[in-house]
Amino acid sequence: MSDVIQVVVVDDHPLFREGVAATLTREADIQVVAEGSSAEDAVRLGQQHLPNVLLLDLSLPGGGLSALATLTQTCPAVHVVMLTFSEEETDVLAALRGGARGYVVKGVTGRELRAIVRSVAAGEVFVTPALAGTMLLELSSPQEVSGGSRPLEQLTARERQILERVALGRSNKEIARDLDLTEKTVKHYMTNVLQKLQVRNRVEAALLAQREGRR
Repeated sequence: MSDVIQVVVVDDHPLFREGVAATLTREADIQVVAEGSSAEDAVRLGQQHLPNVLLLDLSLPGGGLSALATLTQTCPAVHVVMLTFSEEETDVLAALRGGARGYVVKGVTGRELRAIVRSVAAGEVFVTPALAGTMLLELSSPQEVSGGSRPLEQLTARERQILERVALGRSNKEIARDLDLTEKTVKHYMTNVLQKLQVRNRVEAALLAQREGRR
């Protein structure tokens, strides 16, 4: 059972929560181990089960962001994905800066949600594409290196190739296949890219690449 992705779903609307749980458990590689309806439930269940992924509504009794902050601090191995109706940039940014590994707007299909859960469990970061585009100018810009050069100029040709594909939303596995590399090698390159660009995750790296491309 080690290959099964364990998920906790926390939402204060029972019908929606149960629907999400039923959708996820249709696949043999995903198991919903617990459900909750409040920020307190999210923290308790996250600490108790240490799931691979915890789907968390933003508008919960007690506050979704409050639960996120506690989970990020006490259970860093739990990948929290916000699953919410809010499309406000401030909410997206607050969630990502608070440690969320994904931000998904309710209305995604069951197939999409299962793919997102698998992606986040594998270490990827996901933001609903329509929202990612609105965040280009909102995320903090990495400090430019001395001499006023652009951050992307620090990257090698191979690192640029990989970042370009990340900006297109491709996974490490897809990038490895495209460039005839191992997935481990791609992860190594991405670690270097994040360090050079002084960003926290691949979403910010992708947004930076898109913004630089528009200059």
